Amino acid sequence: MTQSLEIAAVFATMNRAQTAVSCMRALAAQTRPPELVIVADNRSDDDTLAVLEALAGLPFELVVHRMRDNRGNAGGVEEAMELAFARGADAVWILDDDSWPRKEALAAMLEAPWDPRVVRHALQIDPQTGAFTWPLQVANGQGGWRLAGSAEELPEGPHIRSKASWTGALISREVRVAVGPVNGELFIRGEDEEYPWRIASAGFVFTAIRTAVLDHPGPENLVHWRLCGKNFFFERGLADWKLYYKVRNMVWLKRRQAGSLRAIALALTYAMASMWIDGPRRLPLAWRAARDGWRGRLGKWGK
Repeated sequence: MTQSLEIAAVFATMNRAQTAVSCMRALAAQTRPPELVIVADNRSDDDTLAVLEALAGLPFELVVHRMRDNRGNAGGVEEAMELAFARGADAVWILDDDSWPRKEALAAMLEAPWDPRVVRHALQIDPQTGAFTWPLQVANGQGGWRLAGSAEELPEGPHIRSKASWTGALISREVRVAVGPVNGELFIRGEDEEYPWRIASAGFVFTAIRTAVLDHPGPENLVHWRLCGKNFFFERGLADWKLYYKVRNMVWLKRRQAGSLRAIALALTYAMASMWIDGPRRLPLAWRAARDGWRGRLGKWGK
C-alpha cells in the first residue's frame, strides 16, 4: 500500500540557490523518490528561481511556486502543502531547504503498513556533530517523555514514539483534513511548534523512523535550561528578526495552550534569557515581541 501512495516533498526557500539545489539533489537520489516536489520561493531577488526552474532529468515532477509575498517558512510551507494536496498527494513530506535526506530516507518511512493516523518522521542529524539537530522528545516507557540528543540515546526498535515533529514529518491527507492548514501567519519559528501541537491535540501520534535520516545543520549556540521540570531552549546571538518571531510566536502559542499565566511566565523567561545571555540591549525587542504575541499580532514583522 505504501508504494502506491502519492508523496509530495515541500520546502520554502529564498535567495539560497545552491542550498535549495542540494536539497533537490538529495531528493533525486532517493531510492524511492517522491512523485512531486514543490518549492515555495519567497520572492528571491537573486538567481534562485532561474536555477531551480532549469533543473532537468529529475525522477519527479518539480513545481517552483512563486509566492506573491515573502511569507517566511510558515507561509511558504502552507502554500506548498496546500498545492500538493490539491494536486492529489496522499501525504506531504515537510523539509527545509537545508535538510537533506539520505538516500534511503523516504523508502524507510514507507516500509511499514500505512496508517494515516500516525505521523512518521525522519531523524535530523547535524553532520558536523553527529548529534540531533534539535533534542527529540521520546517516550520514556512510563507514560511520559524524555529528551534524546543522539541516535544512541533512543529506545530500541525501528519505530520510536515521539512527542512531535516538523521538519522531516510525513503528513497524511487525513491529518490535514482534521487539523487544517499550516498557520502561515507565524512567518518563521513557530510553525514547527504550533502545527505539531494541533496534530497531537486532534488525537494523532508521532513516530520517529530510525533508518530515515536528514542531514540538517543545527544551532551553534544553543542554551538549555531546566525550569520547574520544563525544558527551555534559547539560541545565543540570534539576529533581531529571528528573536522577535521566536518570542512573539511562543508567547502567542503558550497563551492558546495553557492560558494567560503560563504565557506571562514564558514571556518573563525569554526576557530573563535575553538579558542574561545576550545583554540588556535585547530587552526592548523581547518586550515588543512578547506584547505582540500576547495581543495576537501575527504576520510579517513591520519594524
